[in-house]
Amino acid sequence: MSTGPAPAPFPQRRRPGLGVLAAAAAGALALGGLSGLTTPAAAAGAPAAAAALRAQPGDLLDVTLDQVRPTQSSIGYDEVYYKLGRYTSPKDELNGNINKRFDDWCETNGQGVAASVQPGARLADPSSFTCTIALGEETDAARAEMKTVVVGPGGALYLTDGHHTLTSFLEAPDGGPRLHIRLKVQANLADLSPAAFWQAMRDRNWVRLVDEKDQPVTVDQLPQRLGLAYFHDDPSRSLVYFTRDIGYSVPDDAAEYLEFLWGDWLRGQGIALPGSYDPADSASYLAAVRTASQAMSAVPGDTVIADGRTADQLGRLTPWNAGKKPTGGEFGKLSAPITDAKPGKIAYALDLRAEVPAGPACTTTVTGSHTGPLVVATGTTCLTAARQTGPVVVRAGASLVVRGSELTGPVQAVGAGTVQFCGTVLNGPLSVVNTRDHLTLTGPGCTPNSLNGPVQLVGNHS
Repeated sequence: MSTGPAPAPFPQRRRPGLGVLAAAAAGALALGGLSGLTTPAAAAGAPAAAAALRAQPGDLLDVTLDQVRPTQSSIGYDEVYYKLGRYTSPKDELNGNINKRFDDWCETNGQGVAASVQPGARLADPSSFTCTIALGEETDAARAEMKTVVVGPGGALYLTDGHHTLTSFLEAPDGGPRLHIRLKVQANLADLSPAAFWQAMRDRNWVRLVDEKDQPVTVDQLPQRLGLAYFHDDPSRSLVYFTRDIGYSVPDDAAEYLEFLWGDWLRGQGIALPGSYDPADSASYLAAVRTASQAMSAVPGDTVIADGRTADQLGRLTPWNAGKKPTGGEFGKLSAPITDAKPGKIAYALDLRAEVPAGPACTTTVTGSHTGPLVVATGTTCLTAARQTGPVVVRAGASLVVRGSELTGPVQAVGAGTVQFCGTVLNGPLSVVNTRDHLTLTGPGCTPNSLNGPVQLVGNHS
């Protein structure tokens, strides 16, 4: 890989602006120093759907991230946090390399790795960097690295591979929901009825209808868009990601939801369960990864792990850590602290996660559809995967946390404890005044919002 010139300084953590805050302002904005405001573009329209309807298996579709629908209810947050930590760190450039986000974009777009970047290069502007493979010259190997979609009824695009990668692009400070990427069409099932479509998706194992606790979910409970705010967190999925090339490696004919299958097996065996280790402590986290990866490597290769697949079919790696000592090999690399010139993945993940704002504990949770005024008088009301139609009022001392939801109507908070909006579509005015603890509308781990109305932010801690 040719490094080319280093890009201009990239927004680093502990600076405002990680994520995209979208607002269509009908009046004056009192922003109090908040940066990164843009006007949201329209969602996928008729031309995009028409192109999808014509697509054949193997075709490449240029899409924006807001046009893609997930086929699973959970992801491993820490995998995304690792990528965001790496994307917003200067260490790749300090080591004489191009930042990993450009390599990841080029690979996902079927263009190899990054070849060069201009000063101030941004993911959202592909003309500001180049990839090793030019458009139209994709090799079979490069196409094999691309993420896949199935075209559903009406031309809707259902992502069948790449939820973590595309979510990382969407959450990156120079990415966002309007970021362009090319995806490979796995099948076109647009001519099926919705019921027949979902049956075909289940039959071909292109949808995962269980949550992070192995509980069944319906297709109606799947997220409607990408973003951390829309997914549940599956700690076992994160754990398996960090065991890659230590306890397993991805085979050429990788099973659908490969890492989830290993995670299901670990939970079933009672190995490194969430709650048995401290994911905020690197030593504890590394110990859990070691326990899990050693169990994966030690299980007999013909053992059925999940979905009828054996350990060897799921990429069991033996000997553990390729026969290297714990201080060497991939486990040694994983163990490197954030102060190292080349930190390990866990170090990047924990460093980023420490910057993610934690909302207060929910005393009331609203999900699904709710019509009529919503008054938050005391405690903390959380709207999660909710559709609220009607005015929302947050009274002094009370708190409101909104994630992955859609609100239609005005929202007003005066003297609130905490107000947090992440991954929220608000169709109406927003007024937040004199928040006592925290106001969060953007930042690390806060999925971009779309605020379609006047925004007034005055006298808040943020």
